[in-house]
Amino acid sequence: WIYSRPFTNGQDRADALPGWLHTYNYHRAHTALGGKPPITRVNNGPGRYT
Repeated sequence: WIYSRPFTNGQDRADALPGWLHTYNYHRAHTALGGKPPITRVNNGPGRYT
Protein backbone atom coordinates (compact mmCIF):
# COMPACT_ATOMS: atom_id res chain seq x y z
CA TRP A 1 0.00 0.00 0.00
CA ILE A 2 2.82 2.36 0.76
CA TYR A 3 4.02 2.30 -2.85
CA SER A 4 0.56 2.81 -4.36
CA ARG A 5 1.05 6.55 -4.56
CA PRO A 6 3.57 9.17 -3.48
CA PHE A 7 3.10 10.61 -0.02
CA THR A 8 4.39 14.05 0.89
CA ASN A 9 5.15 13.13 4.50
CA GLY A 10 4.73 10.52 7.19
CA GLN A 11 1.44 11.95 8.43
CA ASP A 12 -0.15 11.64 4.99
CA ARG A 13 1.02 8.04 4.89
CA ALA A 14 -0.34 7.34 8.38
CA ASP A 15 -3.68 8.93 7.45
CA ALA A 16 -4.00 6.63 4.42
CA LEU A 17 -3.36 3.40 6.35
CA PRO A 18 -6.80 2.86 7.99
CA GLY A 19 -8.62 3.07 4.66
CA TRP A 20 -6.18 0.68 3.01
CA LEU A 21 -6.46 -1.80 5.90
CA HIS A 22 -10.25 -1.76 5.66
CA THR A 23 -10.16 -2.44 1.93
CA TYR A 24 -7.57 -5.19 2.33
CA ASN A 25 -9.36 -6.98 5.16
CA TYR A 26 -13.01 -6.51 4.16
CA HIS A 27 -13.14 -6.17 0.37
CA ARG A 28 -10.03 -7.50 -1.38
CA ALA A 29 -10.37 -11.09 -2.53
CA HIS A 30 -7.52 -13.38 -1.49
CA THR A 31 -6.72 -16.45 -3.54
CA ALA A 32 -5.52 -18.37 -0.45
CA LEU A 33 -8.99 -17.90 1.06
CA GLY A 34 -10.93 -19.04 -1.98
CA GLY A 35 -11.51 -15.50 -3.22
CA LYS A 36 -12.87 -14.27 0.12
CA PRO A 37 -11.53 -11.38 2.18
CA PRO A 38 -9.67 -12.12 5.46
CA ILE A 39 -12.55 -10.94 7.66
CA THR A 40 -14.49 -14.05 6.65
CA ARG A 41 -11.94 -16.12 8.60
CA VAL A 42 -12.17 -14.14 11.84
CA ASN A 43 -14.18 -15.91 14.51
CA ASN A 44 -14.43 -13.06 17.01
CA GLY A 45 -14.54 -9.95 14.84
CA PRO A 46 -16.70 -6.89 15.48
CA GLY A 47 -20.28 -7.93 16.19
CA ARG A 48 -19.35 -11.62 16.40
CA TYR A 49 -18.63 -11.96 20.10
CA THR A 50 -20.05 -15.06 21.73
